[in-house]
Parts: sequence; C-alpha cells; structure tokens
Amino acid sequence: MHTTHIVPLPQRPALELGPRPLIMGILNVTPDSFSDGGLHNNLDLAVAHARTMLEQGVDIIDIGGESTRPGSETVAVQEELDRVIPVIDALRGAGIVAPISIDTYKPLVADQAIQAGADIINDVYGLQGPPEMAQVAALYGAPVVAMHWDKTWDALTLPIPAMVEYFAKTLAVADAAGLSRAQVILDPGFGFAKTLPQNYQILRQLPDLVAAYPDHGLLVGTSRKSMIGRLLDNQPDERLPGTIATTVQGYERGGHIFRVHDVAANRDALRVAQATLYGP
Repeated sequence: MHTTHIVPLPQRPALELGPRPLIMGILNVTPDSFSDGGLHNNLDLAVAHARTMLEQGVDIIDIGGESTRPGSETVAVQEELDRVIPVIDALRGAGIVAPISIDTYKPLVADQAIQAGADIINDVYGLQGPPEMAQVAALYGAPVVAMHWDKTWDALTLPIPAMVEYFAKTLAVADAAGLSRAQVILDPGFGFAKTLPQNYQILRQLPDLVAAYPDHGLLVGTSRKSMIGRLLDNQPDERLPGTIATTVQGYERGGHIFRVHDVAANRDALRVAQATLYGP
C-alpha cells in the first residue's frame, strides 16, 4: 500500500500523495527531446498541449527546455530561460492554475521559473549538481523531485543498495539547505546510466526503496524510454503499451507521481489499478 505525504507548494494548495496517483504530463519545449522534440516548442503549441493534458486529467505540468537524452547538447542558461520562461508566462496568463514543475539542473533557471509561476523543481542531478539548487528550493519553499543519476554505475552495481546510498547524499544536501523531508520527492531515474536488467530490477524492487525512505514521495518516469524500446525492439511512438505496464507496476509498488507523455491512457490504467488496490 501507499505511504501518504502532504507536499507544500509555494503558491498553490499542497499536493496530496497517497493512494490516488498523480499524473505529471511532459511538456518539452525543445527541438531534440528523444520522443517529442520540436512538437511543442512555440507558445501556441505549448499552451494547446497543456490544455489537452488538462482535459485528459493531468495533475502537474512538467516543462523542460533541455533534452537529457544520450548524446544531446548542453543548452546555455540564457537559451534555456528563453525557451521555458515565456511558456510559463503564457500558461499562467491563459489562466492555467495547475502546478508546474521546471525540469532543469540549473539553479538560475529554477529560480526564474519559480518567480514566473512554477511550483516544483525537477532536478535530474538529485541536488548533487550545482550546490545552489537546494538553496533556491529552500528560498521559495519549493519541493524538489530529486532524480537518481550516477554515471559511475556499471553492470555489476546492485541497484537498490547503491540508490539508497546515493539518496542519503541527496538528503544530506537537502537537510543542510533547510528543506523538509516532505519537500523532497525521490525519482529512481529509469534509463539514466542503467543497464536494461538494472532498470527492471529497480522497478521490481521499488518497495525496498520505499521502505528505505518512507518519509518521501516517489516519482516513476518510464514513459517511452529505451528500457521499453530495447526490450520490445520498437520506436518511442510505439511504446505506449509498454509504458502503461511499467506505470501500473510502479503504482502497485508504491509510486505516487507518474511522469508521462500520454496522459489519458496512463490515467485510465492508473484508475483501474487504484480501484483494484483500494476499491472503485
């Protein structure tokens, strides 16, 4: 069953993490993201896609201005700001009040995004990148999705023990900055420096990660990823069935938030999974 957490947001009602799964819809405003690069990288397209996701039941809109796919190029701070800040402004200007997360590892981008109306920092470096990131989160009272990404892993690494150790360092950084435990949501980082067997071992053993960190919410992000494509030998736009399978299994194993491209299909699958565990 699911642990329960109240996650305060700086400008909106708190998130309630528990038996009801939350959907984080992906809004990439990049030209080169692995699945949807270039599809939403102007204001009209971005706002339209956000509205579509809201109609489909999204809970959080995750905006990213730099791809982290293998081989992607680093984006300068100002270029990333030029991509994401106008989109946040446009969404808030259009009357969209849903929580927004900013997918960035750059403290200045996080700072400016929160000032523009974002609520959550989604950090692929799990607060172990630039040290100012935790300070930005503490300054605004923003929660952080702290993703696991350890580039020193190899095929012999035991995933869950190594991940528990990694997140201990993340939480030490968070504690030093004055962040509460409720403000740190853990993300296993599926696909990031992990072998195919390791990805599925992590999914299978998510209850062990929940048991190690029962005071934290858990985000599962497997949507259209290579762990599905390599297993099924298919392309990103063919990976919805595999994504749904991982979403449901992630929920059954304690996940709270699900970062996905296809909101409606994953929402329906999660409603059925929730009804199975807790009753319709």
